[in-house]
Amino acid sequence: MAPRRGDPSDPPSRVRVDAAGDLVLGDRAVIPAEEIEVRTTTSGGPGGQHANRSMTKVVVSLRVADSSLDATSRARAQAVLGPVVRASASRFRSQHRNHEAALAQLGERLLDAITPRPPRRATRPTRASVERRLEQKRSRAQTKSARRGPDVEA
Repeated sequence: MAPRRGDPSDPPSRVRVDAAGDLVLGDRAVIPAEEIEVRTTTSGGPGGQHANRSMTKVVVSLRVADSSLDATSRARAQAVLGPVVRASASRFRSQHRNHEAALAQLGERLLDAITPRPPRRATRPTRASVERRLEQKRSRAQTKSARRGPDVEA
């Protein structure tokens, strides 16, 4: 069962929705609510008439090129996620909770995409790993040379 909202055991979220409905991505960016397109539809699946008639599934999307992200973040997001980022939620029976979940999912994707990765630090292989590799190479060469017949020169 999913944890309840406001449960103290929940990990702190890096993404939140402020009072104005804007999506706050940690300390990196704020996406105004007007830029996020929200669509609702029926969830489908088991549940009888309630599932077939209730518009509880929420799909949120953001056009990255038209967003208010700064140029660097916009370029990163577009390279990683493409021109349109979508997230959908149909886990809950309530449209409101699915809306919150979809926004959180969209925010996490965006935040992961715009957060710069630390540069890779080049490291040397250890002496033991070099020796293991060379030993395996010698062993393989010996196996292959044993398969060849004796050299016959005409």
